[in-house]
Amino acid sequence: MGYTIGQKLIKSHLLSGDMTVGSEIGLRIDQTLTQDATGTMAYLEFEAMGVERVKTELSVAYIDHNTLQTGFENADDHRFIRSVAKKRGLLFSRPGNGICHQVHLERFGIPGKTLIGSDSHTPTGGGIGMLSFGAGGLDVAVAMGGGAYYITMPKMVRVNLHGALSPWVSAKDIILEVLRIMSVKGGVGKIIEYGGDGVKSLSVPERATITNMGTELGATTSVFPSDDITREFLKAQGRENDWVEVKADEDAVYDEVIDIDLTTLEPLAAMPHMPDNVKKVSEIGEIKVDQCCIGSCTNSSLYDMLKVAAILKGKRVNPNVSLTISPGSMQVLGMLSECGALADILGAGARLLECACGPCIGMGQSPNSAGVSLRTFNPNFEGRSGTADAGVYLVSPEVAAASALTGVLTDPRTLGEAAKITMPEKFVINDNLIDKPASVEEAKDLEVIYGPNIKPVPNGDALPEDIDAPVVLKVGDNITTDHIMPAGAKILPYRSNIPFLSNFCFRQCDEDFAKHCKEAGKGIIIGGSNYGQGSSREHAALVPLYLGIKSVIAKSFARIHQANLINAGIIPFTFTNPDDYDRIEKGDKLAIKNIRQTIENAGEAVLLNETKNESYPLTFSFSDRQKDIILAGGLLNYTRESNK
Repeated sequence: MGYTIGQKLIKSHLLSGDMTVGSEIGLRIDQTLTQDATGTMAYLEFEAMGVERVKTELSVAYIDHNTLQTGFENADDHRFIRSVAKKRGLLFSRPGNGICHQVHLERFGIPGKTLIGSDSHTPTGGGIGMLSFGAGGLDVAVAMGGGAYYITMPKMVRVNLHGALSPWVSAKDIILEVLRIMSVKGGVGKIIEYGGDGVKSLSVPERATITNMGTELGATTSVFPSDDITREFLKAQGRENDWVEVKADEDAVYDEVIDIDLTTLEPLAAMPHMPDNVKKVSEIGEIKVDQCCIGSCTNSSLYDMLKVAAILKGKRVNPNVSLTISPGSMQVLGMLSECGALADILGAGARLLECACGPCIGMGQSPNSAGVSLRTFNPNFEGRSGTADAGVYLVSPEVAAASALTGVLTDPRTLGEAAKITMPEKFVINDNLIDKPASVEEAKDLEVIYGPNIKPVPNGDALPEDIDAPVVLKVGDNITTDHIMPAGAKILPYRSNIPFLSNFCFRQCDEDFAKHCKEAGKGIIIGGSNYGQGSSREHAALVPLYLGIKSVIAKSFARIHQANLINAGIIPFTFTNPDDYDRIEKGDKLAIKNIRQTIENAGEAVLLNETKNESYPLTFSFSDRQKDIILAGGLLNYTRESNK
């Protein structure tokens, strides 16, 4: 029996465990990336580990999230990251150089290599044939120190693409269709692998759009083969020597197969407030639009921007619409400028933003109250835009540009003949905004520079014998990390200051959550299905740790967040009987006795509801390594003890 792409890349990087679905495996990591919203904490953790120099083949620190500097905090974080990169052996991508995933695809991604990043959309690298994972910052820090990255061996899903897309239909519509089919929970515990004759019709940027939004499926990662299309892209980037072929064996066996006829797809949109709430644009109808935002790590490539420029050329944006454009990299912006496409975009009345995540992370451009915003981004969770009552729709660049002209949600097929966009034979290479690290000798004399807003990493205590704590919060299904630890321009500058950041934890669900936690001293959170979906931000675990959360008990967890909870020393349990969720209320006093012994011996955990005099069985499935992490009080403690 042959291997899938995912299995091949796992096999070639396997350090521990066996490739049995559901078992824990440890992988060698070739490359890492961080962005500044999560990177400050990752490098604080790396510094706490006491490792002198990164041990990966390549590690890059990107500044692309917290680029709006309304105070000293973001600038201090950038200075801290730059000083760590210089001293510890990382490349440093300056503000303005671009979005981490777009730049990494252009300049550093290598087919067949492994990559983890402190951003949930790191699987973008799968568009170039990499095995790329989003991870918590501490997992990235451990990998930079030479440690393995641990995941549960996933199932393999094959998505066969047949035929080619019709004019005005794009790669964004492919992944929206996959989301419609599989849902935001459908990819949990799976690698999504794309194949079929339709793959040859897709450029690398189009493939990257699809793997980028595989995160919204809850997938472990997504990957395309590395073929002649990949080779041409790398050649155009001056990196043909990085190309290797990556493909599945003819007799590879998959756990699930999905077939999509590309010729039947039409423009789609994910309606508020979930990426899998997908309908045809033609079915939704001509709703009034207030804002269109084109960019983000999903749709900010030169290919996307050239399509937008062709639609806008010689036309005028509707006076009732605010249209923003965020090129994904300095390379994209420079080439748009050189070919005249930027003039077409600006001439139509678009607002040019810097090469950064910007509106996607809530860093500016919040819509008007109760406004409708069409965005070419990846999540559209409620409130993420910065406007609580806004309706955010996820669409392709074509739909966004067409709608910006008309002022209503518009099927771009009504615009007539689509312009034919071709990829350049050679990209303009300018790496001036990428700083190299100091040599080992030079680094000895360098200092890491901290700012007054940068506080120590919160650290857990060794697991006690018993947990006794009240329910401080009960939430429903599909709680995202945006619910737990919001983003946005007002909050993101405090990502390196956990004590202050804690005031915003779960504010969307309970405005007084932090106050309740501080009054109780310790607490337990009760959650529904798919708890912790969305961003990889480990702050959604570190802040609850700081607030005294001892355990989260849910119907099910999203992969990265569950790992982050374990890394923080917060125990994630699932209800053995999901109906028991309904029997627990906020304020109930709960207890888990002999928990340390139970976890050590893989025994049966029982949750006591002392308020109602009831008990409920709990399920957990931790590897031996995860048990040791929980017993130690978190991955940082475990790593320190292991290195003694």
